[in-house]
Amino acid sequence: MTSEPVGFRAIISDALAYWERWRIGYNLVLGAIVVGWLLLTWPHFRGALTWSSLFALFVLAVLANACYCAAYLIDIPVQYSSFRDPWRRRRWVLWAVGMAFAAVLACYWIADEIYPYV
Repeated sequence: MTSEPVGFRAIISDALAYWERWRIGYNLVLGAIVVGWLLLTWPHFRGALTWSSLFALFVLAVLANACYCAAYLIDIPVQYSSFRDPWRRRRWVLWAVGMAFAAVLACYWIADEIYPYV
């Protein structure tokens, strides 16, 4: 495990460098889900494309990115522990689990909360 303590600035810098790089992939996957739903069910969603619905989509995207920040709530405390080195090699698992959860939540939200009312 880690032999010497690491400072707050180093831990924050490491967390930011790691998680912000993966935020792009997170947004691309969620964007692909939305575009996929739109294209696969195009005639159904045609009437729903209004300025107010695009604003709602923007708000949902901002909320999804706020939820992405939950990774910091796990990453930073674990980096202070004696598991810092193994964690840094395997934290991609947290990204994958969070991404899967976000994808399922996006599909549920579209299928159950948006699709029936369009």
